[in-house]
Amino acid sequence: MFTWGTRTYLMGILNITPDSFSGDGLWREGNGVAAAVAQAQQFVADGADILDIGAESTRPGSQPIAAAEELDRLIPVIAAVRQAVEVPISVDSYRAEVARAALDAGANWVNDVWGFRMDEGMAKVVAEWGCPVVLMHNRSKPKDAIQEERLGGRYVGVHYNDLFADIIHELQESIALAHAAGVKDEQIILDPGLGFGKTVPQSLQLLNGLHQFKQLGYPLLIGPSRKSFIGYTLDLPPDERVEGTTATVAIAIARGADIIRVHDVKIMARVAKMTDAITRKEEGGKR
Repeated sequence: MFTWGTRTYLMGILNITPDSFSGDGLWREGNGVAAAVAQAQQFVADGADILDIGAESTRPGSQPIAAAEELDRLIPVIAAVRQAVEVPISVDSYRAEVARAALDAGANWVNDVWGFRMDEGMAKVVAEWGCPVVLMHNRSKPKDAIQEERLGGRYVGVHYNDLFADIIHELQESIALAHAAGVKDEQIILDPGLGFGKTVPQSLQLLNGLHQFKQLGYPLLIGPSRKSFIGYTLDLPPDERVEGTTATVAIAIARGADIIRVHDVKIMARVAKMTDAITRKEEGGKR
């Protein structure tokens, strides 16, 4: 279904949380499943190629929830969405037991924001299922997060000896964990983790140098949508970051991204199509 390099694929974000940083959390007592299904169907109609469903907020400074609560929110939604749409469903979780249950319920991909580093059982689950997996780089630590009421959370004081070399090295460690568990190269997608344990300047630098990760030889996913580095750059709250996100999506595609993870699917699908027309070669679609 996915032929990397021919065009940009869109991953639509379904946050089954009450506390999403972007204000789009779909968790509602009594009607969360219905709201998620309606959102999923709209995203597919708007051009989403994949749906990413998560039930725990990962915003800077957020508090983890218990696995039981994550499962209670997530599994009914995945099961219902699976019946409503045909595109692949990605489960956004770092817990092996949650990923296994989600795959059983109808998910097709795993999106691990800790790149197999948080739960040693996650790589085994992915290997057993033979499913695609997004391995993200993450240096998030609560002590490095600060909050501002209007603009939300961001990371400060995070040190890298060499931003790109350090991230590449740590992604290679995640890849090694994958290989050790039997995960095949063709299953792996990499995400350098914009905003996750990166300061605003570091996120901007990372986005501009995204092409450096192509040397690793895997498809790249990037998730800039409505993030705090946009908000702090433009001095805008999450609900006013569409234009900033548009700029980041266009740059990410031009720098080599294969998948863009976004909230505003309809708008970003148009941006991706236009950017593809400019940056991808006509013959075969590849750069």
